[in-house]
Amino acid sequence: MACDEVDLVVVAVKVPHHRELVRTALSAGKSVLCEWPLGNGLAEAEDMARLARGRAVPTVVGLQARSHPALACARHLVADGYVGEVLSTTVVGSGGARGATVGPGDHHVLDAANGTTLLTVPFGHALDGLASVLGEPEELRIHLVSRRTSVVDAESGQPVPMTAADQVVASGRLPGGAVATFHHRGGTSRGTNFRWEINGTEGDLVLTAPIGHPQLSPLTLEGGRGTSTVPAPMTVPESYVRVPRGLHCPEEPPFRVHSLRQ
Repeated sequence: MACDEVDLVVVAVKVPHHRELVRTALSAGKSVLCEWPLGNGLAEAEDMARLARGRAVPTVVGLQARSHPALACARHLVADGYVGEVLSTTVVGSGGARGATVGPGDHHVLDAANGTTLLTVPFGHALDGLASVLGEPEELRIHLVSRRTSVVDAESGQPVPMTAADQVVASGRLPGGAVATFHHRGGTSRGTNFRWEINGTEGDLVLTAPIGHPQLSPLTLEGGRGTSTVPAPMTVPESYVRVPRGLHCPEEPPFRVHSLRQ
Protein backbone atom coordinates (compact mmCIF):
# COMPACT_ATOMS: atom_id res chain seq x y z
CA MET A 1 0.00 0.00 0.00
CA ALA A 2 2.96 2.32 0.46
CA CYS A 3 4.16 1.83 -3.15
CA ASP A 4 3.79 4.88 -5.39
CA GLU A 5 2.77 2.56 -8.25
CA VAL A 6 -0.40 1.52 -6.38
CA ASP A 7 -3.36 3.78 -7.20
CA LEU A 8 -6.26 1.68 -5.90
CA VAL A 9 -6.57 -0.87 -3.10
CA VAL A 10 -9.38 -3.44 -3.46
CA VAL A 11 -10.49 -5.03 -0.18
CA ALA A 12 -12.22 -8.37 -0.86
CA VAL A 13 -11.51 -10.46 2.22
CA LYS A 14 -13.67 -11.64 5.12
CA VAL A 15 -15.57 -8.85 6.84
CA PRO A 16 -13.70 -8.84 10.18
CA HIS A 17 -10.54 -7.75 8.30
CA HIS A 18 -12.13 -4.91 6.31
CA ARG A 19 -11.50 -2.06 8.75
CA GLU A 20 -7.81 -2.77 9.31
CA LEU A 21 -7.08 -2.94 5.59
CA VAL A 22 -9.27 0.03 4.63
CA ARG A 23 -7.75 2.21 7.34
CA THR A 24 -4.23 1.22 6.31
CA ALA A 25 -4.93 2.04 2.67
CA LEU A 26 -6.56 5.38 3.46
CA SER A 27 -3.71 6.31 5.79
CA ALA A 28 -1.34 5.69 2.86
CA GLY A 29 -3.40 8.09 0.74
CA LYS A 30 -4.75 5.40 -1.57
CA SER A 31 -8.17 5.16 -3.18
CA VAL A 32 -10.16 2.19 -1.87
CA LEU A 33 -12.85 -0.11 -3.23
CA CYS A 34 -14.22 -2.27 -0.40
CA GLU A 35 -16.75 -5.01 -0.96
CA TRP A 36 -20.06 -4.90 0.89
CA PRO A 37 -20.60 -5.00 3.82
CA LEU A 38 -18.16 -2.18 4.44
CA GLY A 39 -17.66 -2.84 8.15
CA ASN A 40 -18.49 -5.44 10.75
CA GLY A 41 -21.34 -3.39 12.14
CA LEU A 42 -22.37 0.25 11.89
CA ALA A 43 -19.62 1.61 14.17
CA GLU A 44 -16.84 0.22 11.98
CA ALA A 45 -18.48 1.56 8.81
CA GLU A 46 -18.88 5.03 10.32
CA ASP A 47 -15.25 4.99 11.48
CA MET A 48 -14.01 4.22 7.96
CA ALA A 49 -16.33 6.80 6.41
CA ARG A 50 -14.97 9.51 8.74
CA LEU A 51 -11.39 8.63 7.85
CA ALA A 52 -12.22 8.61 4.12
CA ARG A 53 -13.76 12.08 4.31
CA GLY A 54 -10.65 13.35 6.07
CA ARG A 55 -8.32 11.91 3.42
CA ALA A 56 -10.36 13.24 0.48
CA VAL A 57 -9.54 10.34 -1.85
CA PRO A 58 -12.02 8.43 -4.05
CA THR A 59 -13.68 5.56 -2.19
CA VAL A 60 -16.27 3.01 -3.32
CA VAL A 61 -18.34 0.34 -1.59
CA GLY A 62 -18.98 -2.64 -3.88
CA LEU A 63 -22.77 -2.93 -4.06
CA GLN A 64 -23.18 -4.52 -7.47
CA ALA A 65 -26.91 -5.24 -7.81
CA ARG A 66 -27.70 -1.69 -8.94
CA SER A 67 -25.36 -2.23 -11.91
CA HIS A 68 -27.02 -5.46 -13.05
CA PRO A 69 -28.35 -4.90 -16.59
CA ALA A 70 -31.83 -6.16 -15.64
CA LEU A 71 -32.07 -3.81 -12.66
CA ALA A 72 -30.77 -0.87 -14.66
CA CYS A 73 -33.46 -1.60 -17.25
CA ALA A 74 -36.15 -1.87 -14.56
CA ARG A 75 -35.02 1.46 -13.10
CA HIS A 76 -35.61 3.20 -16.43
CA LEU A 77 -38.93 1.43 -16.99
CA VAL A 78 -40.22 2.67 -13.63
CA ALA A 79 -38.89 6.18 -14.27
CA ASP A 80 -40.56 6.22 -17.71
CA GLY A 81 -43.94 5.31 -16.20
CA TYR A 82 -44.26 1.67 -17.27
CA VAL A 83 -46.01 0.71 -14.01
CA GLY A 84 -47.58 4.12 -13.41
CA GLU A 85 -47.53 5.19 -9.79
CA VAL A 86 -45.80 2.55 -7.67
CA LEU A 87 -48.23 1.19 -5.07
CA SER A 88 -46.21 -1.57 -3.46
CA THR A 89 -43.25 -3.88 -3.91
CA THR A 90 -42.46 -7.32 -2.49
CA VAL A 91 -39.17 -9.24 -2.35
CA VAL A 92 -38.84 -12.91 -1.37
CA GLY A 93 -35.41 -14.55 -1.45
CA SER A 94 -33.28 -17.42 -0.19
CA GLY A 95 -29.73 -16.84 0.96
CA GLY A 96 -28.24 -20.17 -0.11
CA ALA A 97 -25.98 -20.43 2.94
CA ARG A 98 -27.33 -20.73 6.52
CA GLY A 99 -29.63 -23.59 5.56
CA ALA A 100 -29.67 -27.18 6.79
CA THR A 101 -26.03 -27.90 5.87
CA VAL A 102 -22.75 -26.00 5.64
CA GLY A 103 -19.81 -26.55 3.31
CA PRO A 104 -16.17 -26.69 4.45
CA GLY A 105 -15.42 -23.10 3.42
CA ASP A 106 -18.55 -21.47 4.81
CA HIS A 107 -18.36 -21.98 8.56
CA HIS A 108 -17.59 -18.30 9.13
CA VAL A 109 -21.07 -17.27 7.91
CA LEU A 110 -22.69 -19.15 10.80
CA ASP A 111 -21.23 -16.82 13.46
CA ALA A 112 -23.13 -13.54 13.73
CA ALA A 113 -20.00 -11.88 15.17
CA ASN A 114 -18.24 -12.24 11.80
CA GLY A 115 -20.65 -9.85 10.08
CA THR A 116 -21.28 -12.06 7.03
CA THR A 117 -24.93 -12.68 7.70
CA LEU A 118 -28.21 -13.14 5.86
CA LEU A 119 -29.00 -9.53 6.76
CA THR A 120 -25.73 -7.99 5.62
CA VAL A 121 -25.12 -9.96 2.41
CA PRO A 122 -28.13 -11.25 0.38
CA PHE A 123 -30.68 -8.97 2.03
CA GLY A 124 -28.31 -5.98 1.96
CA HIS A 125 -27.57 -6.39 -1.74
CA ALA A 126 -31.26 -6.91 -2.55
CA LEU A 127 -32.23 -3.82 -0.56
CA ASP A 128 -29.66 -1.69 -2.37
CA GLY A 129 -30.87 -3.00 -5.73
CA LEU A 130 -34.44 -2.12 -4.80
CA ALA A 131 -33.39 1.34 -3.63
CA SER A 132 -31.65 1.95 -6.96
CA VAL A 133 -34.92 1.27 -8.81
CA LEU A 134 -37.54 2.70 -6.44
CA GLY A 135 -35.62 5.05 -4.14
CA GLU A 136 -34.17 4.76 -0.66
CA PRO A 137 -36.76 3.63 1.93
CA GLU A 138 -37.99 6.52 4.04
CA GLU A 139 -39.03 4.06 6.75
CA LEU A 140 -37.75 0.52 7.33
CA ARG A 141 -38.34 -1.96 10.14
CA ILE A 142 -36.34 -5.18 10.22
CA HIS A 143 -36.98 -8.27 12.33
CA LEU A 144 -34.38 -11.05 12.67
CA VAL A 145 -35.31 -14.59 13.73
CA SER A 146 -33.17 -17.67 14.35
CA ARG A 147 -35.19 -20.75 13.45
CA ARG A 148 -32.11 -22.95 13.11
CA THR A 149 -29.54 -22.80 15.88
CA SER A 150 -27.30 -25.46 14.33
CA VAL A 151 -26.58 -26.93 10.90
CA VAL A 152 -24.88 -30.10 9.68
CA ASP A 153 -21.35 -30.06 8.30
CA ALA A 154 -21.66 -31.54 4.80
CA GLU A 155 -18.34 -33.41 5.07
CA SER A 156 -18.33 -34.74 8.63
CA GLY A 157 -22.07 -35.04 9.21
CA GLN A 158 -21.61 -33.36 12.59
CA PRO A 159 -23.79 -30.52 13.90
CA VAL A 160 -22.25 -27.02 13.92
CA PRO A 161 -23.65 -24.14 16.04
CA MET A 162 -25.18 -21.19 14.20
CA THR A 163 -25.72 -17.83 15.91
CA ALA A 164 -26.55 -15.85 12.75
CA ALA A 165 -30.26 -15.36 12.08
CA ASP A 166 -31.70 -17.45 9.25
CA GLN A 167 -34.84 -15.33 8.74
CA VAL A 168 -35.00 -11.63 7.87
CA VAL A 169 -38.39 -9.94 7.61
CA ALA A 170 -38.66 -6.23 6.79
CA SER A 171 -41.32 -3.70 5.92
CA GLY A 172 -41.21 -0.04 5.07
CA ARG A 173 -42.39 2.85 2.96
CA LEU A 174 -40.72 4.26 -0.14
CA PRO A 175 -40.68 7.81 -1.54
CA GLY A 176 -44.21 8.65 -2.63
CA GLY A 177 -45.76 6.34 -0.04
CA ALA A 178 -45.40 2.92 -1.71
CA VAL A 179 -45.27 -0.05 0.68
CA ALA A 180 -42.26 -2.41 0.63
CA THR A 181 -42.00 -5.88 2.19
CA PHE A 182 -39.08 -8.33 2.30
CA HIS A 183 -38.54 -11.90 3.42
CA HIS A 184 -35.11 -13.48 3.10
CA ARG A 185 -34.55 -16.96 4.55
CA GLY A 186 -31.49 -19.15 4.92
CA GLY A 187 -30.78 -22.08 2.64
CA THR A 188 -32.72 -22.68 -0.56
CA SER A 189 -36.39 -23.28 -1.27
CA ARG A 190 -38.18 -25.82 -3.44
CA GLY A 191 -40.48 -22.95 -4.31
CA THR A 192 -39.34 -19.35 -4.68
CA ASN A 193 -35.63 -18.52 -4.32
CA PHE A 194 -35.89 -14.94 -5.59
CA ARG A 195 -38.94 -13.03 -6.73
CA TRP A 196 -39.35 -9.27 -6.74
CA GLU A 197 -42.64 -7.71 -7.75
CA ILE A 198 -43.21 -4.01 -8.43
CA ASN A 199 -46.93 -3.25 -8.53
CA GLY A 200 -48.29 0.05 -9.91
CA THR A 201 -51.44 1.75 -11.06
CA GLU A 202 -50.70 0.99 -14.73
CA GLY A 203 -48.69 -2.22 -14.68
CA ASP A 204 -46.39 -4.65 -12.93
CA LEU A 205 -42.75 -5.74 -13.19
CA VAL A 206 -41.45 -9.09 -11.93
CA LEU A 207 -37.79 -10.05 -11.53
CA THR A 208 -36.85 -13.64 -10.69
CA ALA A 209 -33.60 -15.54 -10.12
CA PRO A 210 -32.47 -19.00 -8.96
CA ILE A 211 -31.08 -17.61 -5.68
CA GLY A 212 -31.68 -14.58 -3.49
CA HIS A 213 -28.45 -12.80 -4.42
CA PRO A 214 -29.54 -10.41 -7.21
CA GLN A 215 -25.98 -9.06 -7.48
CA LEU A 216 -24.74 -12.49 -8.61
CA SER A 217 -27.76 -14.09 -10.26
CA PRO A 218 -29.01 -14.26 -13.85
CA LEU A 219 -32.16 -12.15 -13.45
CA THR A 220 -35.26 -12.66 -15.57
CA LEU A 221 -37.36 -9.55 -16.19
CA GLU A 222 -41.10 -9.78 -16.94
CA GLY A 223 -43.78 -7.14 -17.23
CA GLY A 224 -47.41 -6.52 -17.94
CA ARG A 225 -49.68 -3.51 -18.26
CA GLY A 226 -52.95 -2.43 -19.77
CA THR A 227 -55.22 -5.37 -20.62
CA SER A 228 -52.59 -8.10 -19.98
CA THR A 229 -53.44 -10.34 -17.04
CA VAL A 230 -50.06 -12.11 -16.64
CA PRO A 231 -46.49 -10.81 -16.98
CA ALA A 232 -44.63 -11.58 -20.19
CA PRO A 233 -40.85 -11.95 -20.67
CA MET A 234 -39.03 -8.70 -21.46
CA THR A 235 -35.72 -8.45 -23.29
CA VAL A 236 -33.05 -6.32 -21.63
CA PRO A 237 -31.44 -4.21 -24.40
CA GLU A 238 -27.76 -4.81 -25.11
CA SER A 239 -27.08 -1.17 -24.27
CA TYR A 240 -27.35 -2.07 -20.59
CA VAL A 241 -24.45 -4.54 -20.81
CA ARG A 242 -21.19 -2.81 -19.86
CA VAL A 243 -18.70 -5.60 -20.48
CA PRO A 244 -16.97 -6.44 -23.79
CA ARG A 245 -19.00 -8.76 -26.00
CA GLY A 246 -16.39 -11.52 -25.75
CA LEU A 247 -16.89 -11.59 -21.96
CA HIS A 248 -20.69 -11.59 -22.17
CA CYS A 249 -21.54 -14.67 -20.05
CA PRO A 250 -24.85 -13.87 -18.31
CA GLU A 251 -24.93 -17.22 -16.48
CA GLU A 252 -21.65 -16.53 -14.64
CA PRO A 253 -21.60 -14.45 -11.41
CA PRO A 254 -18.62 -12.26 -12.50
CA PHE A 255 -20.72 -11.00 -15.42
CA ARG A 256 -23.03 -9.15 -13.04
CA VAL A 257 -20.18 -7.82 -10.90
CA HIS A 258 -18.27 -6.54 -13.93
CA SER A 259 -21.34 -4.86 -15.39
CA LEU A 260 -20.51 -1.82 -13.26
CA ARG A 261 -20.23 1.35 -15.30
CA GLN A 262 -16.66 2.61 -14.96
